[in-house]
Amino acid sequence: MSVISRRLLLGGSVGLPLVAIQTHRADAAPVFRYRLGTNLAPTHPLNVTLSKAIGQIKARTDGRMQIMLFPNSALGSDTNMLSQIRTGAVQFFTLSGLILSTLVPEAALSGVGYAFKNYDQVWAAMDGKVGAYIRSRIATHGLTAFEAIFDNGFRQVTTSDRPILNPADFDGLKIRVPFAALWTSLFKDFGAVPTSINFDEVYSALQTHLADAQENPLAIIETSKFYQVQKCCSLTNHMWDGFWFLANPTAFEKLPAKIRGIVEEEINHAAMAERESVAALNASLQGKLAAQGMKFNNTDSQAFRDVLIKAGFYTEWKTHFGPQAWSLLEGAVGKLG
Repeated sequence: MSVISRRLLLGGSVGLPLVAIQTHRADAAPVFRYRLGTNLAPTHPLNVTLSKAIGQIKARTDGRMQIMLFPNSALGSDTNMLSQIRTGAVQFFTLSGLILSTLVPEAALSGVGYAFKNYDQVWAAMDGKVGAYIRSRIATHGLTAFEAIFDNGFRQVTTSDRPILNPADFDGLKIRVPFAALWTSLFKDFGAVPTSINFDEVYSALQTHLADAQENPLAIIETSKFYQVQKCCSLTNHMWDGFWFLANPTAFEKLPAKIRGIVEEEINHAAMAERESVAALNASLQGKLAAQGMKFNNTDSQAFRDVLIKAGFYTEWKTHFGPQAWSLLEGAVGKLG
């Protein structure tokens, strides 16, 4: 397994082609060399478990399937990598469903604000009818999504100078959000000023006060070192987020059936292992981040949910997603709005 850094890639030290290679030799079966991009630090559980899966895939295919992992946005921003996987320049990519919604609107269904109350609801939905529905919609837009989604976690708000104790504290706050309408809608309804910035630029945006707040799960706050430029963390749990493992369907179908089966099995197994790793990490992260100087506070979810109801957030997004999708979501989490 290879992990390629952004520094080496941009420095030209890695002479990789922009398309998947299928090397044929007269005396051997073809070898497939594919690229996998992620936007997370190498130490994040997603990359750790994927690294192990890549090693297993190589071993189980006798070296015929070789996947090179590019963490930390080494291949470009989220929006850039999404374009690359559609063209086949990247063969595999992990992406938040909320960001994927810029291409597949239904992928944002799992991120509706304050929909999931706990992980039991999350996995019942994402391993059940909600996940199946989203995967089917992803397929109609020319991408293959593997069955098991990776956990990104419940998202929390960090700020540079003031905690978020109640919805009014969002008023006028410049908060970084990804490029997705659902995020913009949510924080506008709270009175904040959402600013869309790609993930690879978030740290510098916070450092220069282009934004004074951001929101991410604790694991990303820690592995991306946001605690160095943010002092407060408000445990809002305002939405759950996960990473779909996406494949370019043309590249994936080029693989022999047996190799495809091995790749799917190992990647889905990695997703389940990653969920456990994130859960274990989250149990210890608050103390670790507090030791780094970050101050924590709890919030009342119902108070924030009430603001969204009054603002018409749920009515708007029910119309956006349509009755079928909304019914599946409410079947997993209960009545919204």
